[in-house]
Amino acid sequence: MRLRWLLAPLYLLSIFTAAKSFRGNPVLGSRILNRWGLHVMRKRVAGRIGQWRRRQLAACVSAEDRAALERDGFIVKRDFLDPATFQALRREIMALEVDAREAVIGDTLTRLIPLDAKTLPGLPVTHRVVESPAYRNLLAYVGSFRRRPRLYVQTVFSQFCAGEPDIQSFFHSDTFHPTLKSWLFLQDVAPDESAFTYVPGSHHYNRRRLAWERRVSMTAAQGHDRLTAEGSLRISEQEIRRLGYGPPLRLALPANTLVVADTSGIHARATTPRQTVRVSIWAYSRSNPFLPWVWGDLEALPGIRGRALRLSWAVQEMFRRGPKPRSSWQFVGKRSPWGEPSP
Repeated sequence: MRLRWLLAPLYLLSIFTAAKSFRGNPVLGSRILNRWGLHVMRKRVAGRIGQWRRRQLAACVSAEDRAALERDGFIVKRDFLDPATFQALRREIMALEVDAREAVIGDTLTRLIPLDAKTLPGLPVTHRVVESPAYRNLLAYVGSFRRRPRLYVQTVFSQFCAGEPDIQSFFHSDTFHPTLKSWLFLQDVAPDESAFTYVPGSHHYNRRRLAWERRVSMTAAQGHDRLTAEGSLRISEQEIRRLGYGPPLRLALPANTLVVADTSGIHARATTPRQTVRVSIWAYSRSNPFLPWVWGDLEALPGIRGRALRLSWAVQEMFRRGPKPRSSWQFVGKRSPWGEPSP
């Protein structure tokens, strides 16, 4: 209790940052403050500042892409690369055999191979694609920041083992403010596979959505749902309909399709009844949503550029204690994106 009092100034200052955990922060999780509208106020203000930043970046994408994001909350670019470039990129990724991290969450194993200062120099085509204006401008606009995204080759092994459904298969919002995730799919994703699924228009909040989030925020810190308590609000399809949104859209897409989404909207990874493998170049980016400017990427500084991800992993490992369950992220040695995982 004494420590919480000592940390009170930091808890208060976190109101103006990307901090989202109700359970980990007694200010953000306060039943009284959220009854008075703290969470809803943060969501409103962050949303308006995010719109301001996107207006500053509007010239870097087409009017068609701006309209798609405004309408749906995501942008889909089929045939993103010319066929020769895509095949060359895919060959590079398929030939990878490097250090990876894995986690088994529910019935799904996810593998991450970072695309950073250590791996990208050996992948000239991939490097050129992820640094190209066509790619970076779309990510900057949707994420509302000119910053370097964290990039990975992501492999999702669905139905890897018996267990509860993967936590990503439950509809949720990542956080309270505009934020970015994207996937450049390296093979077709069929309708009955683990397709990215999004509720169109749910990146916009209406009165019902704000009222629902206010109610959830009042009890999230004491609730049983761990991820909601951490600020990634889970929601049922029935509740989605009550909020006035349309049905979720499952994005079954061919290879060489880029999806760039504002994951403050409601989304999920579709479930599948069979074992499938989904490989993509995955990116995410998140920054302080209360900053009014689009620049200021600390991870682009000399000495940190391209190394921030591995530095953060090293810090996590330094403070990790005890044996690691398979549900936690851990290094598994050298892996290829398509290589079969260990049982």
